[in-house]
Amino acid sequence: MAEMQSAGRGSRGRVWQSSPGNLALSVLLRPAGPVRLLGNYALVAGLALAEALPATVSLKWPNDVVLNGRKLGGVLVESAVGVAQCIDWVVIGLGANLATAPDIPGRQVAALGGAISASDCAQRVLTRLSHWLAVAEAGWAPVHAAWLAMAHQLGDELHLRVGARDVRGRFAGLAEDGGLRLEVKGVLETFASGEIWLEQRA
Repeated sequence: MAEMQSAGRGSRGRVWQSSPGNLALSVLLRPAGPVRLLGNYALVAGLALAEALPATVSLKWPNDVVLNGRKLGGVLVESAVGVAQCIDWVVIGLGANLATAPDIPGRQVAALGGAISASDCAQRVLTRLSHWLAVAEAGWAPVHAAWLAMAHQLGDELHLRVGARDVRGRFAGLAEDGGLRLEVKGVLETFASGEIWLEQRA
């Protein structure tokens, strides 16, 4: 855990800044699961972070915590593959604007204004993460259900950017590996990565 970060890394190579009072926490795991299920760790970490915060937040696939449509926190997962396509280790980086939010051109961000200290939030995150990882030992379905309860609703129109490709479709849930399922022009597609922009309802 760091008291501040000046050169942190966010998703898709973005810079992540963390001022004093904000959460900057990394967790090392050594799970024994197959690498094909790796995408679930971003979901379980986002769920743990959302449950630890003293505010009503929502989750945006795959790794954002959102407050009133603005990014409050995020998760970055890095890993290594061992023998027989099993996960060797996973490092989960968690960041949240508990005190202040950085000024990021073109990005809408939010902060909690010091409603909880970084140390208290970190302890709550670790407690919730431990809980959900224990639950996941019997399968990821309960984690998916809890995540969905705080995220997109089935049938929501989503705009997904995958590299240079723009995809628009209706949210159809999560795949077993944590991937995003979208109904695109009547065809069900599954995506392992990408960035979602929520569509505005009429």
